[in-house]
Amino acid sequence: MTQAFAQIPMQSVGPIKITGNIVNDDLMLPMATYETPLWPSVNRGARVFTKAGGLQATLVDERMTRSILVKAKDAQQALDAWRSIDARREDLQAVVAQSSRFAKLIDIHAQFVGRLLYLRLEFTTGDASGHNMVTNAADHLMRWVLNEYPELAYGSISGNLCTDKKVSAVNGLLGRGKNVVTECVIPRKLCIRFLKTTPEKMVELNVQKNLVGTNLAGGLRSANAHYANMLLGFFLATGQDAANIIEGSQGIVYCEVQDGDLYFSVNIPNLIVGSVGNGKGLDFVQENLALLGCTQSDVEPGENARRLAIAAAACVACGELSLLAAQTNPGELMESHIRIEREHSL
Repeated sequence: MTQAFAQIPMQSVGPIKITGNIVNDDLMLPMATYETPLWPSVNRGARVFTKAGGLQATLVDERMTRSILVKAKDAQQALDAWRSIDARREDLQAVVAQSSRFAKLIDIHAQFVGRLLYLRLEFTTGDASGHNMVTNAADHLMRWVLNEYPELAYGSISGNLCTDKKVSAVNGLLGRGKNVVTECVIPRKLCIRFLKTTPEKMVELNVQKNLVGTNLAGGLRSANAHYANMLLGFFLATGQDAANIIEGSQGIVYCEVQDGDLYFSVNIPNLIVGSVGNGKGLDFVQENLALLGCTQSDVEPGENARRLAIAAAACVACGELSLLAAQTNPGELMESHIRIEREHSL
């Protein structure tokens, strides 16, 4: 095998003013993408949020998951084993501590199918996104379970209830990664001047496109225009596992008219990012993480990753605001794409 590096255009846009329970700062947002109109679009969103006083970003929850699968003789035996395992949380935590000094078990959920027992293990993982960390912890727990409960048999180290890099309801309901809510009240005059639209048009389109249109398409816990675009660009620029845009792209845009102004909110319940781990050793990644203030050594474990999640959510919010505004006006989306892509190709 030979190793090479892909060349993907990259720019930082902003700054965007962010306030909230994790970040109170002005940030530049790096994105690596072949879709060149994405930079000016996200930049427009950042400009509007900043002029409106800033984007408020709230970290609601964080956890990384892995589900193990074991097999019993029958459902009653599986239920008895689960009740016993669930009552021994302190023992489980001691086993997890043997696998990592950062992994902490915070909850377990069980599902039964016939004689199959699925255990969804939920952890905090410090500054790492935590894929390998939770798998290692789950591996330790699996060995412990099979030793303590010999009536159970091995099924799989991953039973897909996690659920990893797949569209699901369980992640939105129980959480996987960082859950971030962003919101801002944008004055009507800013909507008209910079977004070329009105609060009423934005709310109407969000209902008809994101809510109704996505429902018609059979979307699952999603009502947004293009989360995946911004997430992929941000993930590639900051050394993230790009496949996690599958979970990350599930989320809901909510907006309403408030006293003539636009309340605009972007919610991302499954945002999986880390400031350490695989992919973070590349020079450009370290530069971008430093640009975002996510390489601090004098903070508690997890603070850099939380800050990174807020930046990622802000990037998504900027792109959602700008694209939705463009689509309230006939022809604007295609005209801007053609103009920007032609300019970039020269």
